[in-house]
Order: sequence, then structure tokens, then C-alpha cells
Amino acid sequence: MRFFRLAALSLLVFPLGASAAQPAAKPNVLIFYLDDMGWAQPGVYGGKLAPTPAMDAIARNGVRFTDGYVSACVCGPSRVGLMTGRYQARSGHDANGNRDGRELVVSETTLAQRMKAAGYTTGIVGKWHLGDTNEKFMPASRGFDYAVGTLGNIGEGTGPSYFRGNEKVEDLPGAPVTSPVYRDQAVKFISANRGQPWFLYVAFNAVHTPHVASPHWLAKFNHLEGRVKNYAANIAEADEAIGVVMTKLRELGREENTLVFCISDNGGASADAEMGGLRGRKWYVWEGGVRVTWMAQWKGRIPAGRVSHQPVIQLDVLPTALAAAGVQTQPAWQLDGVNLLPLLEGKAPALAPRELYFRFGVQYAVRQGDWKLVKASGDMVPMLVNLARDPGEKTDLAAQEPEKARALQALFDQWNATMSPPRWEDRRWDGHEQHQIDKRAKMKGEGTKRKK
Repeated sequence: MRFFRLAALSLLVFPLGASAAQPAAKPNVLIFYLDDMGWAQPGVYGGKLAPTPAMDAIARNGVRFTDGYVSACVCGPSRVGLMTGRYQARSGHDANGNRDGRELVVSETTLAQRMKAAGYTTGIVGKWHLGDTNEKFMPASRGFDYAVGTLGNIGEGTGPSYFRGNEKVEDLPGAPVTSPVYRDQAVKFISANRGQPWFLYVAFNAVHTPHVASPHWLAKFNHLEGRVKNYAANIAEADEAIGVVMTKLRELGREENTLVFCISDNGGASADAEMGGLRGRKWYVWEGGVRVTWMAQWKGRIPAGRVSHQPVIQLDVLPTALAAAGVQTQPAWQLDGVNLLPLLEGKAPALAPRELYFRFGVQYAVRQGDWKLVKASGDMVPMLVNLARDPGEKTDLAAQEPEKARALQALFDQWNATMSPPRWEDRRWDGHEQHQIDKRAKMKGEGTKRKK
């Protein structure tokens, strides 16, 4: 019965006559959102553990940001920011949640809803993590015409882990190895909708735990052992999926008419994640938790092979996608992201000055230019760093630059006063950084052995 339900849904979303239509004037928008991938994991960022030719190609064909951010150091809130173009703190969605009042509130309008209103066919293939206790929170009720994937993290909690449309299902053929599942679903969506403008959000479970991969990918990393072997294969298989989707775009002659983003939802979580010397990881507002892989491609519009040091954030995706679609954003929407197209296309040398804000429980940070004020645990005195000189956040300059520290603290306090209080908090990580660093270091020593 599940097969027939999926087939029926596919007929609704994949119209039989679409192939006869002419290419749409409006560009397609494609987002690849990786899960828990370290800033330096892709080869183009210096990663060496696993080859990532598909992600590297997006950077070569477009722009790679060295200072790309997400507004949250954990999965759920990061997706709130991506889907709304607004700080998740506006709705008090500061920590991970999926159920029991911890869903994306229905008063927020998603990118899918805005693209649908602009005449786009919309799809999500992959991880949702924004609510499933009621049909109104499910992807098909939040603007997605086609929806298939995981409700949250694989095997998390009790009950079904997967969805098709607004229906929760106990299994997804191929799971828990989901990258090839999402690959195939994305290719079908793109192929069937090639005659009309579409928006597709491909949200990988990789490289979040469980680190699982197909046998043939595991075999490619037989020189590694244990956890690190699984992690490397997990990365490589996700990259392969991206490559297959991009190849389909080229085969259909749609690559030049598609704006592509490739971003990680937060910093690396695994002890094997490649962080490029950044301090901290997922769960922290240090750079390692919020600075991420961030790339964009639009052949013919974005000059190829560029590297930008401008600070950008996932909140910028929504206004940029809407601008590409010809949609005029409205002040009443209170968006926090900005349209990056002038920067991406080389028409503007830099973005207008702005601050980037981060809030997670008792942790917070604000970046202004090269300066960052960061408080990464409950008992920590806020630390002032200059990221241009000290990207590893090792040296506290608050005593040398007290006025700058006070100014940044005032900026955060003013911003925070305009946000909603957290609707719930996760205190598991408050003030325990050194314990976690020691624990991960021990795990890494045990888990990265090579075969002799």
C-alpha cells in the first residue's frame, strides 16, 4: 500500500506533460543542506579524510565563502533560520526540538511557502526536524508540494522516523543509508518538473550519526578502521549524491538556470570532523559551531572560482532566492537575511556593514566586522577576539580593547531585547566545554586507527 500511496503522490507532483514545456524564465533554486559537517571537511576547504569532488565543483563553478555562518550551533534552530530568513530567536526556537510544543510555529512563513506563492513547484527531500506532532507542522502543510524524508534524526525517539507527504511512515526503502534515497528522489523531482520553475531543498542526514554508508562506499575506505571508516564513507556517499543531482541538471540543460547553495547546518560534531583549526564544535557558539561550509553557484550569473571573505549567513538564502525569483520582499516580513545577488554576481564589492548574532541557552556571540564577542558557557566571562588575526579564538583582547568589548555587549543586549525568550532550553552543554574536548580527544585517539 505504501508503494501505491507514493506513486499517487508522485503523479500529483510530477505532471506527465511537464517534459513538453519550454524552459522557465525564472531560475530554479536548489539547496543542499549537510548535517553536522565540519567547516574544513570538503576538499576545497582543505579536507583530506574523504574526497568531495561534487562539493568542490560547486565552489569551482561559483563562490566559496571562508566566513559563512549559520545562526545556530545545532540542527533544528539552524533550519528555522534557513526556512524563514529570520533569526530563530524571534520565535524562541533556540534549541533542538521536534515535538511537544517545540515545533516551528505556524505564524512563521517558510521559504517553500514564499516560493510557491511566486509560482514555483516546491519539494523537500531529506531531514525536516521542524515538527511532526500535528499535520499542520509537517512539510506538506508548510509549503512543500512534494515531501519525503526523515522527521528528525534517524532512530531518534520513539515512533516512525520517516515521512511521505504529511504521512508518517515506519520505513523508507534504503534507509538508514539515506543519501542514495535522497539522490534518487531529487533526480525524479528535477526530471519531472523540468518544464516549470522549481525549488528543491535536499537536506541530508549525513554526516549526523548514525554514520552509515553503502557497502561499496565502506569498501573504498578499507585503509581506515572503526568509526572513522564509517564517517569517511558517509561523507563520500553524500558527496556522490550531490554529484548525481548536479549531473542531472546538466543533462537536462538546466544548470545555467539554477541557483545552487551548498551549506552545512552547523559545525562538525564527530571527533573526526575536520575543523581547520577553528575552536569548538557543534553545540557551541565558538567559530567551530557556527562557521560552516558555505558555497553558491549560478553558472552565467555568478563568476566562477571566486573566494569571498565577506561574512554571510544562512538567513541570507531566503531573500537571495526570492530576489532571483523576482519577488520583492516586504518590510512587514521582518527578514534578518539580506539579498546576496549583487555580491554573488560581482556587482557589489562587499555587503553593507551589519552584525551577526548567535544565542543558544546561556551562550551568545556577536560578530561585527572582524571583531567577535563570545560567551560559550554559563561561567565564562565574555571574550573579545579579532577573527582576522585569530580565527582560532585563542587570545582574549577584552582587557586591551575594553570599549570595543562594551560596545559589542551593548549591541547584543539591544538585539536580544527585541527577540522572544527561548521557549525551551538545552542545558546539557552549559559550562562543560573542557570535559567534552577531553572526551572527544580520547574518542579520536581510539577511533582513527589505520590498518597496517
